[in-house]
Amino acid sequence: MLMPIRPRTAPSIARRLARINMAASGTALLVAGLALSVYDFVTFRAALLDNQVVEAQIVGSNTITALTFDDSGAAERTLSALRAEPSIEGAGLYRPDGEPFASYLREPSVEPLSLPPAATRQGEWARFSGLRTLHVVRPVRLDGMTIGLVYIRSNLTEITDRVQGYGVILGTVLLVAFAASLLASRVSRRAIADPLTELAALARRFSADRDYSVRARETGSGELFVLTAAFNEMLAQIQARDLSLQEGREQLEQRVRERTAALDASNQELEAFCYSVSHDLRSPLRAIDGFSQALLEDLDGKLDAESVGHLARIRAATQRMAALIDDLLSLSRITRTDLALKRVDLTAAARSICDELAASQPERDVKVAIDAGLEAVADPRLMRQVLENLLGNAWKFTSKQPAARIEFGAALGESGPVYRVRDNGAGFDPAYADRLFGVFQRLHAMNDFPGTGVGLAIVERIVKRHGGRIWAESAVGKGATFYFTLGT
Repeated sequence: MLMPIRPRTAPSIARRLARINMAASGTALLVAGLALSVYDFVTFRAALLDNQVVEAQIVGSNTITALTFDDSGAAERTLSALRAEPSIEGAGLYRPDGEPFASYLREPSVEPLSLPPAATRQGEWARFSGLRTLHVVRPVRLDGMTIGLVYIRSNLTEITDRVQGYGVILGTVLLVAFAASLLASRVSRRAIADPLTELAALARRFSADRDYSVRARETGSGELFVLTAAFNEMLAQIQARDLSLQEGREQLEQRVRERTAALDASNQELEAFCYSVSHDLRSPLRAIDGFSQALLEDLDGKLDAESVGHLARIRAATQRMAALIDDLLSLSRITRTDLALKRVDLTAAARSICDELAASQPERDVKVAIDAGLEAVADPRLMRQVLENLLGNAWKFTSKQPAARIEFGAALGESGPVYRVRDNGAGFDPAYADRLFGVFQRLHAMNDFPGTGVGLAIVERIVKRHGGRIWAESAVGKGATFYFTLGT
């Protein structure tokens, strides 16, 4: 069965394709731009360092004479030549011990020069202070001896301007790329997204309306064309199968109606037959029993013992056959009777039945134990019939037990209460337990315990009609326990 397709609040496939295109192109350009920017930054900074080192070496060569003759004025004029480099903030000439000899500052507002202590110890020294300043120190040598130190400090404005320029270029390129991605998405939307959206709308339509006659417009090429064709083929197959199922369902319903009508007619005929059999058989049986009793009364004292015994057996047989007819009629009515479910007091019903059994045989001493508060939702008339049969069997099969005991109780099972009727009577062989609930099945001789063999079959059918089950546990000479549940 197809489940209805519910539209979600997720973005359409066209928007998702546009976002994917923009994300892919933007990521590629961003990574490429960042890579180029980082590469340019590293190489430009290295070139700037090399340039400042060369400037320091040139200044050092031109100030050897000034250091030798202690001419600080000449050294300052040489340092002031660095004004041609806009990035240089200042420069200084120092003795090897770090004592200032001459200095140059581009502007008076510039921070004064201070030779780094590490440069005095190392001689050759260079360091970047973030993206703001570059420090370069180079020794001034004469005949292999260090006679001074040149210190040049320059700002990195050129690098920061270059980075900002790259950022502007990268942002512009990304905006252009996003615009191009949007344009490409609109083009791909007509070729890919629109047909897929049409398929989705069509799927929602036939899922909600069960209209399998609709078809998708076959557009596009390649995989999209194959998908549309396969979708239409699927709809055609579903439509054909749905029509076939509809025809089969109608035929099945017609057959069910015909079979139901035939079954109702058969049941009516069976019911009429049962009543006819009951009426036609009861009258001869009553006549046989009545005339046998009349013979016994009219010929009292004139018949020998053997003749009296024959007449007694005739009466017993007719009475047993009448009981069989009654039980068979009860068995046939159970499946046709509608259940009238209501809450039944099983405790009260069981006590009433046991009182009736005790009144029928007052000479017997039977101990009866019935749990209080036993209730069930069932048909009251049928449940009384169940208890009459089970308690009646327990009463019958304990007749040869001097200390007879009958119990009726319940315990909580997995799916509800499990009711039980237990006795300490004759019991039965558990190997034949499967024959207990069959019609006319008896596990004891008629001379020992009389009965028709229909009672337990009636009990089983009633319990099954209530959605439950019945079973028994026993051993020969050790009593029997009948358990039953009620699904209602």
